[in-house]
Amino acid sequence: MNVLETRALRKSFGEGEAAVEALRGVDLGVRKGEMLAIMGRSGSGKSTLLTLLGGVDMPTSGQVLLEGVDLATMSDEERTLIRRRRIGFIFQQFNLLPILTAEENAALPLALDGKPRAEARKRAAEMLELVGLGHRRGHIPGKMPGGEQQRVAIARALAIEPTFLLADEPTGSLDSHNSERVMALLRKLVDEHQQTMILVTHDPAVAAVADRVIHLLDGQIEREEVLRTPSASAAAGGTSR
Repeated sequence: MNVLETRALRKSFGEGEAAVEALRGVDLGVRKGEMLAIMGRSGSGKSTLLTLLGGVDMPTSGQVLLEGVDLATMSDEERTLIRRRRIGFIFQQFNLLPILTAEENAALPLALDGKPRAEARKRAAEMLELVGLGHRRGHIPGKMPGGEQQRVAIARALAIEPTFLLADEPTGSLDSHNSERVMALLRKLVDEHQQTMILVTHDPAVAAVADRVIHLLDGQIEREEVLRTPSASAAAGGTSR
């Protein structure tokens, strides 16, 4: 079974003659331990697809299935808990709180979920070590370069032990050197920790790190590229639609 799957996914904005179809019947599946890149020009529907995969918005029709469960059948509260506990989000602009240290930022999702302070800080410290920033745990974002800030954001996303990661232009605010370092880290998380990951990007160099690339055009999948043979762990998760 796929970790995440969409079936005949559609999303429209507006009504009547002013309605705009952002997605027009998207079918895809994502296996455990797979990195999937979504590409497309502006207006192709890739950001809309990401918000639906993350349960931030609901489709007009069709399904988003997380381990076989349709997100649309859940209450708003249940979807909020899913986002808090099972989906790690990585953003282009990092979204770190400037008054908190790296460790406090990484621990924040756990603290918001009511985890004991010591447990949250311990997990955050472990994730900062994983992304190579254990020595920077006491620094605030403003004293860190962009590449390090994005690694703190990745540590924050990993702190909840997510079922999958959603990354929206994760290198969009970085120079080429830091972009390469961040993508090498994300690739390592997939290869060594079987972390499932979906990323939206306009950069072919970033997409080239993925296992598969989905190209969207006018709200539909135009084509798919398979760049790598799935690992044994990923293949065990099911096959793509």
